[in-house]
Amino acid sequence: MTSTPGSAGRTAATTPPPSERPSRATRFSRAERWVHRTTAGLVLLCVATAACLYVPVFAELVGRRYVLVTVHEWAGLLLPVPFLLGLAFRAFRADLRRLNRFGDHDRQWLRAVLHRRSTPEERPAGKFNAGQKVYAAWIAGAVLVMLGTGLLMWFTHLAPLVWRTGATFVHDWLALTIGIVIFGHIRMALADPEARRGMRTGSVERPWARRQHPLWDPDEE
Repeated sequence: MTSTPGSAGRTAATTPPPSERPSRATRFSRAERWVHRTTAGLVLLCVATAACLYVPVFAELVGRRYVLVTVHEWAGLLLPVPFLLGLAFRAFRADLRRLNRFGDHDRQWLRAVLHRRSTPEERPAGKFNAGQKVYAAWIAGAVLVMLGTGLLMWFTHLAPLVWRTGATFVHDWLALTIGIVIFGHIRMALADPEARRGMRTGSVERPWARRQHPLWDPDEE
């Protein structure tokens, strides 16, 4: 096998040997972290206000129904904004492409989870594992459905009564499902301090990256 003159030097310059690499690897850019935080804040605000509107105990405790409805509506309308702003950043777009690709290793990861196998060889994952990809796709679809049904409920002149009734049914039950899924997401995050640190600071320990995402090479970012 041959190589062009100087190619080895360029490779060595861009990818230092393991002994010279920093102990932490960059995982998320500042823009990505702000998109995540802002979206999470808006989602939690929607869930909290919805709970206060529909759960009698919370409704009696908080009161101010008109204010809660207004906050809930505007938080829902603003939900797509962080995502749309994030599209202006290259790192965010690159990670969206990764989340949108589902390969053989992702199917292997899901099978390993179903059979409770947990070694890196049995759960191959790139920068995002199959569970994160499924969650991202599901929550994106759920937000779009919630936005559409919410608009039908808010602007009553947009559709006939039967449509608004159906929109209310879908909106309410999907909101409950979202609350359960988000609870599971938070629970998993609490069980992995390094993953939380990666979202908070933007970097993770390399041993963690090799163990949890063995197909991801941070130095190729």
